[in-house]
Amino acid sequence: MAKSTYHYLFGPVRSRRLGQSLGLDIVPMKTCTQNCLYCQLGKDAPLTLERKVYVPTDAVLAELRQRLDEGLSADYITLSGSGEPTLHSELGVIIDGIKKLTDIPAAVITNGTLLYQPDVRRDCARADVVLPSLDAGDEATFRRLNNPHPDLNFEVFIDGLCRFRDEYAGQIWLEVFFCRGINTDEDRIRNIARLVAKIRPDKVQLNTAARPTTHAEAMPVSPQELEQIAPKLHPQAEIIADFSRHQAPAASANLTGNTETILAMLRRHPCSLEDIGVGLSLSPDQVRPLLDTLLKTGQILSDTRSGTEFYKIP
Repeated sequence: MAKSTYHYLFGPVRSRRLGQSLGLDIVPMKTCTQNCLYCQLGKDAPLTLERKVYVPTDAVLAELRQRLDEGLSADYITLSGSGEPTLHSELGVIIDGIKKLTDIPAAVITNGTLLYQPDVRRDCARADVVLPSLDAGDEATFRRLNNPHPDLNFEVFIDGLCRFRDEYAGQIWLEVFFCRGINTDEDRIRNIARLVAKIRPDKVQLNTAARPTTHAEAMPVSPQELEQIAPKLHPQAEIIADFSRHQAPAASANLTGNTETILAMLRRHPCSLEDIGVGLSLSPDQVRPLLDTLLKTGQILSDTRSGTEFYKIP
């Protein structure tokens, strides 16, 4: 039987934070409130703060229902993907729909910039875990690193995160993304740590540019540097940046049936051979022939950065 093609679902893929994660992509590519320097989806797209129904809610849930009927093993169903999911005005309806269809917990990966709005907080509160971002401890760094919509105010953004913590009984896992020379000096680390203490997340997770970015300024921080920074932010802070070149265990698989999954992964960000193998639970030797075919047919391109070959959509 041919594998179904989905417009709004991708995966499950192996997530560093959420295990096996089935993604629900509910806004168009690069539809966001920010143009972060480290974004892997391209440079300087138009920004928006408008909440609306960007993709049809019924269609998203219908695809999820079909995927569940076909058989699904996942640790989380994750609202994330190509843009900022809280821009979808029916986010709460989608989360409620997920919960009616399955017991698999729902997660929202968000930059957190719209949590100052009560309706966004109510929508996100329906999820089992919310994973917002905080990359800056001051307005200037926020503007430089995250390049937010001009109508976004840093203090209001922080207040929204704090209000959400006060109202939400679920898990908050706060991601802090570090770029060398932008938010890594002692003063900026102290500023971030001060805000972490105010927000009171359940986890603090440190990340950096492990994959290629579109801005040369977004320089990665070494594992040793992150290890030094982590205890300054929170006693139990953890590093989630994936510096290793993993090799997934060999497994029998229909590689042709995984074509759509691989293309869906690459539509969201460039991936190395090892990244794709981990996402599919296949060895690099199993994935390589399919990548070669996709390269020959022009469906993907390769690009070597820092000595590692990455694959991407043309």
